[in-house]
Amino acid sequence: MAERKARVERNTLETQITVEVNLDGTGQVSMDTGLPFLEHMLDQIARHGLIDMDLKATGDLEIDDHHTAEDLGITLGQAVNKAIGDKKGIRRYGHAYVPLDEALSRVVLDFSGRPGLEMNVPYTRASVGGFDVDLFQEFFQGFVNHAQVTLHIDNLRGKNTHHQIETVFKAFGRALRMAIELDERMTGIMPSTKGCL
Repeated sequence: MAERKARVERNTLETQITVEVNLDGTGQVSMDTGLPFLEHMLDQIARHGLIDMDLKATGDLEIDDHHTAEDLGITLGQAVNKAIGDKKGIRRYGHAYVPLDEALSRVVLDFSGRPGLEMNVPYTRASVGGFDVDLFQEFFQGFVNHAQVTLHIDNLRGKNTHHQIETVFKAFGRALRMAIELDERMTGIMPSTKGCL
């Protein structure tokens, strides 16, 4: 089996980002982004997705967290897309429900080759840990656009915003793990009737 690893750099006037991923890892993570709460959530993706990730970002945080959060999503999406290769043999679809106390979220993912995001999270607060919760939409939009996936995120219930967000990221990690998993019955087969994704 070929190694499913990738390294991507993104350098703009607003951010300088390097992302390395190993899709067949053990959930090891190293991060330095200047966004501690987002790092806490990215750690959920790595550990629950069993993806090794190394993320380094320098951004214009003196202005806003927006550019760094969005560009991390873009770069992570590019790295996953590059690492996954031609998609032959993967399960393609992934889904997960994850609870955390009173909160419950569902994430459904398809490596369709068609970027699309439906995200329904009725946050109960505007920020957590000093991080603007609106930027999670920007992160996931950047990811789906560049990983070429269809992603549905629904927070089904929750009162604590930290719990709402954490269930989303844990469920995303679990769904991602399922979708990229190699299915021995599909070895060398494209999981699409079109013959390509």
